[in-house]
Amino acid sequence: MSERAAGAVEAVFREEWGRLLATLVRWLGDFDLAEEVAADAIAVAVERWPVEGVPDRPAAWLLTTARRRAVDLLRRRQTYAAKLAILKVEAERTAAEQHATGPLDSAQIEDDRLRLFFTCCHPALPADGRVALTLRYLAGLSTTEVARAFLVPEKTMAQRLTRAKRKIQDAGIPYRVPRADELSDRLPGVLSVIYVVFTEAYAASQGPALVRPELADEAIRLARILRDLLPAEREVASLLALLLLVDARRDARTDDAGALVLLADQDRTRWDRTKIEEGHDQLKWALRGGPPGPYALQAAIAAVHDEAPSYESTDWRQIVTLYDVLRAVAPSPVVDLNRAVAAGMAHGPAAGLELLDELAEVPELHGYHLLPAARARFLEDLERFDEAAQAYRSALDLVGNDVERAYLRNRLAAVDAERAQRLDQKDPP
Repeated sequence: MSERAAGAVEAVFREEWGRLLATLVRWLGDFDLAEEVAADAIAVAVERWPVEGVPDRPAAWLLTTARRRAVDLLRRRQTYAAKLAILKVEAERTAAEQHATGPLDSAQIEDDRLRLFFTCCHPALPADGRVALTLRYLAGLSTTEVARAFLVPEKTMAQRLTRAKRKIQDAGIPYRVPRADELSDRLPGVLSVIYVVFTEAYAASQGPALVRPELADEAIRLARILRDLLPAEREVASLLALLLLVDARRDARTDDAGALVLLADQDRTRWDRTKIEEGHDQLKWALRGGPPGPYALQAAIAAVHDEAPSYESTDWRQIVTLYDVLRAVAPSPVVDLNRAVAAGMAHGPAAGLELLDELAEVPELHGYHLLPAARARFLEDLERFDEAAQAYRSALDLVGNDVERAYLRNRLAAVDAERAQRLDQKDPP
């Protein structure tokens, strides 16, 4: 296979897979069948393009090939007679469109892809199913890649996808874009799925690596796709801004050995200024025309961090104010935790610790390792080393990521060493 053909197949698979599958799902009404014929079309391309050359419009070629494959399959399956009739109608309509306007109606395909977003992220589906479907069918990751991203066996991920697709069928989830009066209720669910993918990529909850760059790139790509599909939605732009402004720091989050580097110690020359500038542009646009939504506020917080030339010069008071607004717009225990940390930076560790202690009884934070980790750091700053050591141990009991675990162990060792030194000073031999 020539390098050009191999590159074209890869580009189509990543960039056009969602478009191809979205149209096939609309035609066939069946995820499994659509995926089967799409994969068959890719396989034919791999076989024929090196010999015949890459077509001028590879996505259109794949769609035509997939439709022909679907017709062949449906003719052998009598129970699919209705779908075969739909395909014949679509073939006639597409042929007429090709004669009049070219190989593909791009507006229709983009509508199909938007339908696929809202179907994969439908609130009737379980949260893990929404994420799995989005990565598989819109991002184009294989089942193996999705399983690897979330550190589960491939068989488990395949079952998760199967259950989600069955739920779509059994619950009669419609394959459509929500009406204008429904969009405000449904869009946050789509944005949440992309955000979950990104947060897992940027700060992996489990496993040996802190950051999963390929998964972070996919989340940003999905946000860009949605931004193109819904150009008037300010919170879509806000989400893209947030991802870019946070991801700009990716390379500085670990050192050459893969160890965690906190924001205070990061080399800011390693931050991606191009992403920061693009994130700022998206955020400025999103802040026009009305009060900010939750993603806009989070992006604004990220922007304050990115604008600071050093950790010491960070405007922590402004960050606290932004968290106050975010608490009013989208309250959550994690927002309260982040605000408490920012308040500790703005007003001193004692103030931050007091706020963190108020969160100790919040049920949603009982298994969240960052609460005792934040307490430990403030206790350490206050030289309350016995309590800091206990808080670090609590965090170690909860943490799932190996890189974060190593960092917490190092901090605990440092605190224990400080405790021992102070005991020696009190009780000289």
